[in-house]
Amino acid sequence: MKKFKMPSAFTILFLIIIVIAVLTWIVPAGTYDYVDPNATPLEPVPGTYQPADQNPQGFWEVLRAPVEGFFNAVDIIVFILVIGGFLGVVTDTGAIDAGIGSIVKKLSGRETIMIPILMVIFALGGTIFGMSEETIAFYVLVIPIFIAAGFDSLTGMAVIFLGAGIGCLGSTVNPFATGIASGFAGISIGEGIVLRIIILIITLLLAIWFVMGYAKKVKADPSRSAVADMRESNEKHFLSGDRAEIQVLNGKQKSVLAVFAVSFLIMVLGVIPWAGKFGITVFEDFNAWLRAVPGLGTVLGNITPLGDWWFEDITILFLLASLVCGLIWRWPELRFVELFVGGAKDLLGVALIIGITRGISVVMNDGGMTATILHWGEESLKSMGSIAFVDLSYVFFLLLSFLVPSSSGLAALSMPIMAPIADFAGVGRDLVITAYSCASGIVNLITPTSGVLMGALAIGRISYGVFIKWVWKFLVVLFFVVLILLSVAAVVPGL
Repeated sequence: MKKFKMPSAFTILFLIIIVIAVLTWIVPAGTYDYVDPNATPLEPVPGTYQPADQNPQGFWEVLRAPVEGFFNAVDIIVFILVIGGFLGVVTDTGAIDAGIGSIVKKLSGRETIMIPILMVIFALGGTIFGMSEETIAFYVLVIPIFIAAGFDSLTGMAVIFLGAGIGCLGSTVNPFATGIASGFAGISIGEGIVLRIIILIITLLLAIWFVMGYAKKVKADPSRSAVADMRESNEKHFLSGDRAEIQVLNGKQKSVLAVFAVSFLIMVLGVIPWAGKFGITVFEDFNAWLRAVPGLGTVLGNITPLGDWWFEDITILFLLASLVCGLIWRWPELRFVELFVGGAKDLLGVALIIGITRGISVVMNDGGMTATILHWGEESLKSMGSIAFVDLSYVFFLLLSFLVPSSSGLAALSMPIMAPIADFAGVGRDLVITAYSCASGIVNLITPTSGVLMGALAIGRISYGVFIKWVWKFLVVLFFVVLILLSVAAVVPGL
């Protein structure tokens, strides 16, 4: 008998489209009145649900749904591809690797203090641009350093994996999680950023405390290591062979890192609704002044003020940043295009998942199911407070994350339904997005379907069972800490 193998996210999502199409023959169709029938996405008016004629979806509609899904999500898909191109260009310079390598070199001999510093750096990578697969190269570099300093392979592995993982959990502006979810919820990425920053800081401090406590215990008594039985073998494996070479950060790489940092800083400033939510009009005023400058305003064109940016503006930013990196590094034109297209190609799978997942919403909307499910949600929420709704959403996303481990796929799958239901519960859509990113982040710290986790464990020569036995209590604490913070945010305005 062949061993069961979990199908790919593409197969799972297409099967969901088929199931939803079958349900359109069974679930009653309905419709709502909307605040603005021409807006995207539509915001239903509570209490206006009405039954509608049944419109069951057939074979042709199932095949058409992903295609229409691509057209409906084209702004997000182009954004993802351009971000991929930008990361492809930056990665080829080795700037990020060399930057972290330089920090490791400077902290050599002070490995204990290296733990919080490296965890903060990897967490910033996770929260800003979803740093995950990119961390694989660092395990070979960092683990031997920690073993040589008297720690173990689990310490080195945890510094990188939990650091980046916590960053993804508290995805402040991560374009592959918060960005996609915000796009499908119809709100700015900046909405809810205060709460996500709070969650990031608290959970990261807990992770640093957890790893440092374990590291000190191992250094004081190596027999207390979770991989004590591998001590001699690991020392021989990691310390007697060729050590990973630490790159030196050169001038060009420093310039590329500066462009990288400034680009994401501008993105953060661009998506926070300064004028609309906080009454801060400095960016609108600056834009108005710039346009009034004779000649310069016309040459620069109609730039969107920071705070009013949408995916189109962020895409332009990273396209421009890619060109600036190209000028700094001075690749031949063909090489630059090759790197940019290669980076975009690396994220083509993400773009395809978004299109297919969007097809689920197409089938539901065309079959009249969406309004009916929203109506059921509205009815059930009449007796449920905002705290209960947020907490249940968090648990729901945890369960759904095991089925759809792709954070971008999960966002595209769930937000078209969960965001309008949040309106009925009197909860901000940004809070649902935060619940989603936290749940997805926790699951990705333990799921065996994560290539990053299993790859990191393989490099560190750590079994999956040993890792789970070591980390599960911390994850339980993490779950309840996030649950409490989400509950508080449900009743405290401004979070």
